[in-house]
Amino acid sequence: MEEPTSAIDGVIAIVTLLIFFTPVVIAWLSRRSRNAMKKKLAEAMLALKQAEEKKREAEKYSADLDARYKPITDMEQHARLLLGKAEMQAQAVRNDAERVYSEAQKRLSEATEEAGQISTEAKAALKEARLKADQIEADGRAEAERVLDFAKRQAEEVAGDALAAKGKADLYEATVVAMRNTIQGYKDDYIIPNHAVLDELAEEYSHKEAGEQLKRARKRVRDMVKNGNAGACDYAEANRRAFAIHFAVDAFNGKVDSALAKVKHDNYGKIKQEILDAFALVNHNGMPFRNARINQEYLEARLEELKWAVATHELRQIEREEQRAIREQMREEEKARREIEKAIKEAEKEERMLQKAMETARKELASAHGEQRAKYEAQLAELESKLTEAESRGQRAISMAQQTRRGHVYVISNIGSFGENVFKIGMTRRLEPADRVKELGDASVPFDFDVHAMIYSDDAPALEKALHRRFDEASVNKVNPRKEFFNLNVAEIRQAVEQQGMNETHWTMKAEAAEYRESLSISRKLAIEAPVTA
Repeated sequence: MEEPTSAIDGVIAIVTLLIFFTPVVIAWLSRRSRNAMKKKLAEAMLALKQAEEKKREAEKYSADLDARYKPITDMEQHARLLLGKAEMQAQAVRNDAERVYSEAQKRLSEATEEAGQISTEAKAALKEARLKADQIEADGRAEAERVLDFAKRQAEEVAGDALAAKGKADLYEATVVAMRNTIQGYKDDYIIPNHAVLDELAEEYSHKEAGEQLKRARKRVRDMVKNGNAGACDYAEANRRAFAIHFAVDAFNGKVDSALAKVKHDNYGKIKQEILDAFALVNHNGMPFRNARINQEYLEARLEELKWAVATHELRQIEREEQRAIREQMREEEKARREIEKAIKEAEKEERMLQKAMETARKELASAHGEQRAKYEAQLAELESKLTEAESRGQRAISMAQQTRRGHVYVISNIGSFGENVFKIGMTRRLEPADRVKELGDASVPFDFDVHAMIYSDDAPALEKALHRRFDEASVNKVNPRKEFFNLNVAEIRQAVEQQGMNETHWTMKAEAAEYRESLSISRKLAIEAPVTA
């Protein structure tokens, strides 16, 4: 029983100790906790104090900043105010723009719709106008055919079989001529100068304008074929009639196109006759096919096409020749310019040499006596004369350079090359006009030219043009009168020049033709001396 009792006593003792020491421990712990809390509170108060000091410093710094940057802040506020107003105005403008754009879109839509309607109406009107034009043309053609048919019937009633016989005779005659030309060729029987086509055109007509007329003529030809107005036939059945007309038109166009492809500067008359012959042959060959034939109107359309083809070709050639003449004139002007510059430099050089020589002669003269003095005086006089001549040449060259229209019109001939009474009338601005004549007598002709007159003029181009116009009908080359050769006598040229007020010109009325006449003499002598062969 003693062991359990001692255990209980031990427990009681421990509990008693715990009861005694627990308040003590709790008090110690509480005191320690309060000390820690006081310490933390003190630290917190210190931190709070420091924070308040920093706050005061920050507030002071902020106040300084506000005072310092208040104008900027005010400007920012003003800028924001202005920006706000600008945005409001911009928005108003955008609203107005959108309204205007909307109205414009609406009007554009209405205008587009109206334009489409107008375009449709215009197309309809154009179509209607074309239909009316075609109808008018068809009515006119029908009326013309009716009138011609009526006139033909009236003529047949009056003339009877004689009219039909006359028509057949004309057709047969044209057919015979066409066949003969086809077999024997055209030779020179149908020469018509191409420039005859240009006679009715204005002088300023260019090859481009003629080309436009050629395009219109070709379009008319195509339209006549397309509309079935190129040919005719007496077949009642439509298919056979169409086939016969197509056959005749195709044959005729083949011959005409072949002829037109051969247009040159000298064959207008020949090609025109080829087209007329093609018309006669095709119509003759179409007689077995119920008189399948080419209409006279279509023949005239093809002849009109030929006319404008020739006009275009001729005007193009004329313009090319004009360009060639301009280039030749430019080369001649350049040569004249170089000659004048050379003459001026040579005259200046000669003047300097003569002045230097005169200065030397004057010095010698000052110290000379007797015969020596007379010698130097004569030498000085001669030098002064030469200086005057040099100055005159220099002034003449300068004058020629300044006056671009001054020059010489020359009248020259070459009997050995071109025969009697053939003269070339040309113009040069060379300082030495004889140099130009020598150039013309180069290797291209067997003999030199003879000069009949060298006419100085302040307006040489105008004088040359006046003489060319005066003797236009006497031009040797009727196609290209710019070759400047004329078939007349020298007295006529002299009279025309004097009528222009050029009365001081020296004329040589008879050509010397020395080389030509000497060549004739040598030829006759050789012919006499040649042995006679049996």
